[in-house]
Amino acid sequence: MTAWLSIVGLGEDGLAALSAPAKAAIDNATLLVGGERHLAMLPDDGRMRKTWTSPLMDLVHEIIDRRGEKICVLATGDPMQYGIGVTFAKRLAVEEMAIFPALSAFSLAAARLGWDLSTTETLTLHGRPLSLLIPHLTPGAKLLALSDSRQTPADVATLLTYHGFGGSELTVLEHMGGAKEIITKTQAKDFAMDRCRDLNTLAILCVADLDARILSTAPGLPDDAFTHDGQLTKQEIRSATLSALMPLPGQLLWDVGAGCGSVGIEWMRCHRGNKAIAIESHVGRIKFIQQNRERLGAPSLQVVEGKAPDSLKGITAPDAVFIGGGLTQSEIFGTCWSALKSGGRLVANAVTMEGEARLFELHKEYGGSLTRLNISRAGDIGGFTGWKPFRQVTQIRLVKE
Repeated sequence: MTAWLSIVGLGEDGLAALSAPAKAAIDNATLLVGGERHLAMLPDDGRMRKTWTSPLMDLVHEIIDRRGEKICVLATGDPMQYGIGVTFAKRLAVEEMAIFPALSAFSLAAARLGWDLSTTETLTLHGRPLSLLIPHLTPGAKLLALSDSRQTPADVATLLTYHGFGGSELTVLEHMGGAKEIITKTQAKDFAMDRCRDLNTLAILCVADLDARILSTAPGLPDDAFTHDGQLTKQEIRSATLSALMPLPGQLLWDVGAGCGSVGIEWMRCHRGNKAIAIESHVGRIKFIQQNRERLGAPSLQVVEGKAPDSLKGITAPDAVFIGGGLTQSEIFGTCWSALKSGGRLVANAVTMEGEARLFELHKEYGGSLTRLNISRAGDIGGFTGWKPFRQVTQIRLVKE
């Protein structure tokens, strides 16, 4: 099919910087769509114009319904970098679109700062929680983030300081590539800009304070990184469990009997774009999950309140399943196994004899691997040091062919 939808990226330098094909896409359109700032760059020649609605998807669907018309969408920078181009690419064949990117905010910021984009984390905070920054806060890390508004830089400075990174260099880059461009550098703890402009990008060079707690994205966070009531997969067992689950980028995990949400949260921290659904029936533990997901940078962890297997009905099919509790209850395994996608992994842990017996039955019927995990930690015994064992854990790992 011939491309009917054009998406043209604009920089602060406006129409003058556009290529001839991009200008032709604008000139040939019968419908122009964009923000008020973008549409104001064009002369009013009587053609139909539409500005973005709230919710935005209402207009996206209207545009798709007009498939075949010559429509041009005006965007900021590179439409395929957290932009409207991505939204349409999920819903249209690439042959239906012609995309003309301008320089992205990340490219411009890297050029201003002399940063290597291949070693810089890039993310957007536009319409998203600031806690997405948290997993990336490590000494020496370089982060570029698209702001949500003029308030974002101050809020990010507060977050950095709270998490022990107040000494980080925070650079606010406003209206890059235009006459209004301003670049301001400060330490996060000393941030005192009265007012930033809405069009700003943040650059963060992470510097840890002496008392900062550094948390890796590798599985096995310390137990005390989580708020919990004891219903927690211990650090060493959790690390082995995540290894068995084999997190792959962009995949979805069901954490059944989630407790404080530790396995689901760590699954999401392994790869940006990973998703998890925590299934838990205990009201107090659901509050722990909500607190932990925000504090540890997994704000999009979905929580389903209720008892399995009933609570599993109608939710998105998983790429992996962890059953941390309730394995002996009727139908939980069968429901999870039936929902699991082909090639998916199912891991279940048991600490009771009844749970272990159930794992033996599953192993006999489905195969897979059985592992027995015995963990001890050194601790004080009177004036001496001795080994304090945890409950033995039996683990099964199954792969659905």
